Amino acid sequence: MLVSLCVIAYNEEKVLNGLFRNIADQTYPHQDIEVVLVDSNSTDNTRSMMEDFKNTDYKFRRVAITNNTKLNQASAWNCALCEATGDVIIRIDAHAQIPRDFIRRCVDNLEEGENIVGGGRPNIVDNETPWKLTLLAAEESLFGSSIAEYRRPTEKKEYHDSLFHAAYRREVFEKVGGFNESLGRTEDNELHYRIREAGYKMCSCPDIISFQHTRNTLRHMIKQKYGNGYWIGLTFGVCRGCLSYFHFVPFAFLMALILFTVIACFGYLYPLMFLILAYAMFDFTNTVGCFMTKKIKPQFFLLPVLFPILHIAYGVGTFVGLIKMPFWKHKLGKAPYERIEEVRQTMINNRREPDKAEDAIG
Repeated sequence: MLVSLCVIAYNEEKVLNGLFRNIADQTYPHQDIEVVLVDSNSTDNTRSMMEDFKNTDYKFRRVAITNNTKLNQASAWNCALCEATGDVIIRIDAHAQIPRDFIRRCVDNLEEGENIVGGGRPNIVDNETPWKLTLLAAEESLFGSSIAEYRRPTEKKEYHDSLFHAAYRREVFEKVGGFNESLGRTEDNELHYRIREAGYKMCSCPDIISFQHTRNTLRHMIKQKYGNGYWIGLTFGVCRGCLSYFHFVPFAFLMALILFTVIACFGYLYPLMFLILAYAMFDFTNTVGCFMTKKIKPQFFLLPVLFPILHIAYGVGTFVGLIKMPFWKHKLGKAPYERIEEVRQTMINNRREPDKAEDAIG
């Protein structure tokens, strides 16, 4: 199988070299790998680093660099899909690390009959410090981040609603099309919803694993959580089926906190007291869990404060997104859906003819 390994990046000079080393070290035959790199008008050294990687002879079938002018993750992934000619499409975040046998294991599982495969995606930090490890503990906690099954390795094959750093047979995109470019942060949710609706299953395999870098500062993590919540609010207006109730838990907590605070101002304190007590119990339990399962750092005592900060940031983002959603939805028009179909047609037109491709290489 020819594998198209796709990476998109915007100002990622701090992490790209590590990922490029991971790609260069892959055990899967390099002549059966094409690397597709998408630069979204970076203003740092991202583009030159891509060029250096391309100009280094790692014996890949080819290394392609394309430019995304829309500064949007979904449009960047669509650029990658339109450039890819492989039988298998693998999406890798620039903030990722992959083991040497990552591609090999993905292909092996696809060859067993699956159409989409992936695995656990634990979080990691670079240049470990006590504070970064504290942020990592918050991110890895079910309470602090997400109950999403795809984040954690499995002991056996399981089918999930979504996967991270997944490998797709080309036919999947030829059937469902590309990403919805009107979305940010939730483009995966919407794509995977269409994939499930088309009858495909996403298999999480215990022998596949990749890693994602956690945000290194509280400011960046708060910004990330706010953005995640914001796009949940907007996406609710165009694809309710691709969201779960769990996406709205921080929003529900925020609304309850505001409502019960108003009620308390009129002398009815019990609802607010009960909410705070219930939250404090979860907060304390998960903080103790971090102390018991992680390498303890003094900064862990800040976790009971970090958890509500992250939840409120997410909830505020969702609130703002829901307020803006009707106006945003009205402006969308048909363009995003026409682009989805355009990418689908491009994928079909670019389908590789094995014999011709081998002759061209020779």
